[in-house]
Amino acid sequence: MELTRYEEEMLNGKYGEGVALAMKVQVALGEAFGARRMVPITRAHVALSNQEADLWFVERLVKGGARCSVPPTVNPALSLDYFADLEPAAREMTERTQGAYRAIGANLTYNCTPYLYGNAPRYGEVVAFSESSATPYVNSVLGARTNRESAQGALCAAVTGRVPEYGLLLDENRKGDVLVEVRTELRDDLDYQLLGYCADEIGEGIPVFTGIPRGVTTEQLIYLGATLNTAGAYGMFHVPGVTPEAPTLEAAFGGKRPRRTVVITRQHLERALRKISVEEGGKVEFALLGCPHYTPRQLRQVAELVEGKRLKTEIWICTSFFAKEVARRTGMLAQLEKAGVHLVEDTCIDQPCWNHLGGKLGVTTDIKCAYYARRRGMRFVIRSLPECVRAALEGEVR
Repeated sequence: MELTRYEEEMLNGKYGEGVALAMKVQVALGEAFGARRMVPITRAHVALSNQEADLWFVERLVKGGARCSVPPTVNPALSLDYFADLEPAAREMTERTQGAYRAIGANLTYNCTPYLYGNAPRYGEVVAFSESSATPYVNSVLGARTNRESAQGALCAAVTGRVPEYGLLLDENRKGDVLVEVRTELRDDLDYQLLGYCADEIGEGIPVFTGIPRGVTTEQLIYLGATLNTAGAYGMFHVPGVTPEAPTLEAAFGGKRPRRTVVITRQHLERALRKISVEEGGKVEFALLGCPHYTPRQLRQVAELVEGKRLKTEIWICTSFFAKEVARRTGMLAQLEKAGVHLVEDTCIDQPCWNHLGGKLGVTTDIKCAYYARRRGMRFVIRSLPECVRAALEGEVR
């Protein structure tokens, strides 16, 4: 790779052992992907995991004197204020993680949708984002540029202020090459998630979706990208007339013909649902929502569904501190809590604070939640949001 003098100085240890390690990781990554040079970034987001390997790496950087030259936002771990009775080992891990990221100079937002609040890149901006909903949203909906960074790669980029230039940072790699014709009505947010979960049918490449209405919501685009990335490691997609780099179908493909065409019907969505959902009717013991974190609009929808009612089984909703404050100011929080809803900020579904739900059957509308929470022993019936709330109100799913 061609390094500038400043980049060579970082690599050679002039600015400390931690910075040298971060640059070493970036150079190795660039060499692995055939990058010719480094380019500066202006933003970063680190998907901290609150787990041992992640903590080991950030503490090593801190011990070596590293500090972020581009302060990144960070993913949620768990709220120590909300989960006051956390097991000692989990509390210690969380406290150490928070301390390490504070020491390295991160912005402790603890939110998996930073592109909505406080860290929204502009069109064409080169950034380093990890997190499965963030990467496709930043590339596709905002038109900024990032590769599918690991948590460690994004952290090294935040320290050095550089990323190797390859992949989705280059014009030629951002064009669509798979035409996906959606030949069924997308009726609600769940359908957009199921569309993303059709990764096996879509196959490798950058999909260009037709049949998606121009009135698609922000939340639906978040869900589509998050589920595409979870199921198939997609860093980008296009929707002609909706996403900025695809004003037309021709522009989405850069004037070339697609490598292949895929047709998605209602049968494909139903098949995707059967793959991820536990098809057990009857009693459910909890509902877990907010993966990715719920927006104020989604919180309002839940508040309207539970207004004047009382839950038979608990609903847990993960959200950002910003969205929870909006809920507080608008009266939604009081409305939700009166019905028995737990609104939890700064927390991810893949954390030890949910161990008490292990082995239980829950209901969710979030496919990403069901996908990741399985390793903690949780099982989910997946339904639309109104059906999830109804299941919690009645204590059973239809």
